[in-house]
Amino acid sequence: MLLMKLESKEKFSFLQLAHYLARIDNKFGEREEEIISEYCTEMGIENLDSFDMQTFSLDKILNDFKSERSKRIVILELMILIHIDHSFNINEQILMEKISQSFGIDLDDVNDYSQWGKSVAMLYEVAKIFINEKKKV
Repeated sequence: MLLMKLESKEKFSFLQLAHYLARIDNKFGEREEEIISEYCTEMGIENLDSFDMQTFSLDKILNDFKSERSKRIVILELMILIHIDHSFNINEQILMEKISQSFGIDLDDVNDYSQWGKSVAMLYEVAKIFINEKKKV
């Protein structure tokens, strides 16, 4: 819903950032993979065939987001990815603090965004249940 508002270069940078975040807790699971796939569909771009944690440059990627609006969209959307596995790992917390500091976004705002992301992640799971329900006869 929000990612389509990013510029083209920002979309590809966001995708790399999402892959990095999904792997930072050493637990890249099915739920994260599904959300990243949804991100790609929303942005109208192909997913990465592979991702290399060793060559990823956080500072370089974060510099691709210029506007305040884009920066806030990035943090909001990453919060969905963080909460989709019902865990906010310390490595994820540290990374989000780095991102918010780089973007100049107050940690109180980030905490609000985290609550929003948690709610959206939960609603996403509920929607999947609704979609897969069989009609009662």
